[in-house]
Amino acid sequence: MEGQAVEHSTEMSGAVIQVCLLAGKIMLENGGETYRVEDTMTRIAASFGIPNAQSFVTPTGILFGIEGPASAAQLVRISQRSTDLSKVALVNEISRRISQGELTVTEAYGQLAAAGRAKPVYPLVWQVAAAAIASGCFLLMFQGRLADVPAAMVAGGTGYYAGAAAGRMLSIKFFAELLASFVVGLISYLAVRGGFGRDLDLIMIGSVMPLVPGLLITNAVRDLMAGHLVSGMSKGAEALLAAFAIGAGVALVLSLD
Repeated sequence: MEGQAVEHSTEMSGAVIQVCLLAGKIMLENGGETYRVEDTMTRIAASFGIPNAQSFVTPTGILFGIEGPASAAQLVRISQRSTDLSKVALVNEISRRISQGELTVTEAYGQLAAAGRAKPVYPLVWQVAAAAIASGCFLLMFQGRLADVPAAMVAGGTGYYAGAAAGRMLSIKFFAELLASFVVGLISYLAVRGGFGRDLDLIMIGSVMPLVPGLLITNAVRDLMAGHLVSGMSKGAEALLAAFAIGAGVALVLSLD
């Protein structure tokens, strides 16, 4: 009987670990902060009767384990990261329901798996349209001419689409960001040369703003302030690399003149 109880406890602990890792994986892949991921995982484990859970989260992996008679630990690799805060919100909602005792381990895992497979709330065409509108607004914010807004919108929207398309085909994010900024710079340059725009600098600046990794920079600062030095520095380095790619793409266009 004691052996069966230990076996049942081990199976239960393994199932809880799977739920916690899936929740953390979804959050980390879609823009969640490191401290929020760790807090969510430990809260879920505590809600299922495992208060002594330990987690270690970095931008590229999650290590989660529990202590006690049925101690166990597992590692999940994070290879792709994007921004979809709607999935982070879904995981938070499921976590609240778990804390309130509304979901079993099996039900929680099923709902988390469905949340991970969910399509983005805003399809790519909406994202491109938003990037185009934002580019025009940034141009005006930087005191650009109203006549340059169409050129900035076309450059910003096309560059964002190019970056999204390249990101699906290329495994290295740096080259996708480089291509996106190059497209922005090239369209801006051609628009000015063709007489459809006047201020090349402001058109380029406004058009590349949707490509700037603002959420990544914010999360890096928040992780550093929360004491997660490894994650904060890693995200900060990734943000700097993205900024370098954006600048290099634009500089490449200007060097062709």
